[in-house]
Amino acid sequence: MADSTPLLSQPNSVKSESSPPPLEKHHLSLDSTIERCIGDFGWAQFLQALLVSIAWIFDAQQTFISVFTDAHPAWHCTSNQLDCNSVSNICNLPKNSWAWDFPAYTSIISEWNLECAASIITGLPASSFFLGCLVGGLVLATLADSSLGRKNMLFLSCLTMSLSSLLTVFSTNIWVYSALRLVCGFCRATIGTSALVLTIELVGKRWRGQVGVIGFFCFTIGFLSLPAIAYLNRISSWRSLYLWTSIPGILYSLLVHFFVRESPRWLLVRGRKEEAVATLKSIAPPSHSWSFSEVSFEQEMSNNGNVYSTIKMLVQKRWAFRRLLLVMVIGFGVGMVYYGMPLGLGNLSFNLYLSVTLNALSEIPSSMFIILFIGKLNRKISVLAFTTLSGIFSIMCALKGEVWTRLQIGLELISFFSACTAFGILLIFTIELFPTCVRNSATSLVRQAIVFGGVFSPMLVAAERRDGISSYVVFGLVIGCCGLFAACLPETRGRALFDTMDEEEHKEKSACNGVGDVLA
Repeated sequence: MADSTPLLSQPNSVKSESSPPPLEKHHLSLDSTIERCIGDFGWAQFLQALLVSIAWIFDAQQTFISVFTDAHPAWHCTSNQLDCNSVSNICNLPKNSWAWDFPAYTSIISEWNLECAASIITGLPASSFFLGCLVGGLVLATLADSSLGRKNMLFLSCLTMSLSSLLTVFSTNIWVYSALRLVCGFCRATIGTSALVLTIELVGKRWRGQVGVIGFFCFTIGFLSLPAIAYLNRISSWRSLYLWTSIPGILYSLLVHFFVRESPRWLLVRGRKEEAVATLKSIAPPSHSWSFSEVSFEQEMSNNGNVYSTIKMLVQKRWAFRRLLLVMVIGFGVGMVYYGMPLGLGNLSFNLYLSVTLNALSEIPSSMFIILFIGKLNRKISVLAFTTLSGIFSIMCALKGEVWTRLQIGLELISFFSACTAFGILLIFTIELFPTCVRNSATSLVRQAIVFGGVFSPMLVAAERRDGISSYVVFGLVIGCCGLFAACLPETRGRALFDTMDEEEHKEKSACNGVGDVLA
């Protein structure tokens, strides 16, 4: 465990007593001195957070691009035969009696003649992407906490995701296409986690919720840009969408490599104090002056020596493993709705471009809500309330009748808004639940649980392509039941961020002892 003397101290500070102060006092000293050195919240921190958060734009585009590239195109009858006009399934019609409204190359369905293929085939590319995200998260989750760090993980993930997306342009069939989507998902698995953790660790606890929401806004911008790009290219090949989203991502990756700074907290935990000082100086106001104090990080470095040691640390500590399981279960339910609803918009009796735009726009009030109220929101109650609300309105989308059909898009938007808000609060909640040495790994695993929920969504939507409303019942039941586990987690609102497992465990035991004293 790190020595309890402050890492950064003001000049002329009085030396500490020979006996070390309590463990919690060390943490508050470290946390407060870092905040004092970099100021409350300055322009340098904002610019760094903004540059890092832009990665979410490209992440969102690759996540939801299949809504348009894999969509079932509109068709029309080429003859005036009554049986053609009365049949809704083109698989029951002769090939020469109908035609696509747009050129065949506008969608993979029409280009590769998949209109009558099994749902497992048409849903394979999207499911492959989410499966790649799941595997990539499990394989790459600990690299940002161990050897690579937050910045390098973000750079490599964004670059390889964009390159694999560019290669998708050259797909010749559904199998090659699905394989490349699998690679793309694998590469992008840690983008959101690395970006979120890096931005939050650049600021003090007062601003971590608000700064974290910058990434959510950028994700919304990326999501919102898709229907615009798709509409402008609606008569062009589906491959053009991958060109428009991959090339800017490659250029952005270079900006990350040259201009983004590493998390000072991670550098300190890894014992790279000189680099941490350089980072703090680069974002600290010029008027701030401070100096180093010697601090030992030998034990913490030994814990981080192995790439997968952070996973071992999470599993070995009973309190950490319990927290991790609970937030992952909640994440699974949130992910099924968050990723499933946009993919299922084509099954609603509403314009696809407009419905996707409305869904993307609904993330803006969600992010605004989090920005304005995250400092006042009880994490447990908020996650429980929004998952329940999302579940109720998702189930209501499946109600039959002319009146309910008219209200369908409104009910879907309320459910999606609630899922988005639960998503954002859950990620911030997770970051507050775990210390610096395992924070990125824990957050990555929770995001993989969210993605795991998304793995099943394309199959459900594809299976219900002719009447996809019943899939919303499944979405609602899953998120509603999984959200109930939030009641078993400790509250973290307003609590300081800890850096080591020992500090977090010390706080956990203190809280348990306090509850025991009250009950006694």
